[in-house]
Amino acid sequence: MTRTSKTLTALAATAALVVAAVATTPQPAEARGGAVAAGIIGGIAAGALIGSAAAGPHYYGPGPGYYYGPAPVYYGPPCYWTRERFWDGWGWRVRRVRVCG
Repeated sequence: MTRTSKTLTALAATAALVVAAVATTPQPAEARGGAVAAGIIGGIAAGALIGSAAAGPHYYGPGPGYYYGPAPVYYGPPCYWTRERFWDGWGWRVRRVRVCG
């Protein structure tokens, strides 16, 4: 809650307490406590309005940014493919061989 809404809530609570303290026993002409009941209902309604205004939605801003580090680098001897002749017992043949390092 912001400072302003806290101040308004405290002010409303204080005003409600003052009104409740000032209210005396009702006179018989006031329909057996009708004014006190109206004050209580009005206080509940005012409290509901102030409470709903104080608990309204807030904007929290954008979330944290995402950071991805550099990709892993693999070091090693360079490999390459070459053709190699070999004797298989029947004649010379050629096969591909991977040469590393």
